[in-house]
Amino acid sequence: MDDTEELKKALAEQTRLAEERLNQLRYLQADFDNFRKWSAKEKETITALANEKLINDLLVVLDDFELALPSLEQEKNREGMEMIHKKLTKILSDYGLQPIDCVGKKFDPRYHEVLCTEKCQKEPNTILEDFGKGYQLKSKVIRPSKVKIAEQETENVGENNGE
Repeated sequence: MDDTEELKKALAEQTRLAEERLNQLRYLQADFDNFRKWSAKEKETITALANEKLINDLLVVLDDFELALPSLEQEKNREGMEMIHKKLTKILSDYGLQPIDCVGKKFDPRYHEVLCTEKCQKEPNTILEDFGKGYQLKSKVIRPSKVKIAEQETENVGENNGE
């Protein structure tokens, strides 16, 4: 009987060790899955930052195209320049770049930078003019629009000390 008791104890000990190792393996597998997910997310973040830097650098070229196109009205190269501009715009758009539409909309400091104001009859904080096109990459603003906004006209009551 002593042999069977010893065998049962040894079996119980080996079963406990096997379960312990199995639990360790499960924790290790979960840690590896978490690391894999973190690593994929980190890679995605690095790629997005690299794309943002490249697109920011290319925005200068896009701006130059937009400034040059109106001056090429009489040039025979205008069609070619417009085609290059459209291709560049399409490529950047495919990467998630979108211009910020602003004229006629309400000023939002997340998307717009005010350069000046103008007193007029329009509702205050309405964007009147876009001096520098803004862009967002997917949902992140990478360059705010430089704008002129409406300021409420004040009546001349009170001038000359109420006279």
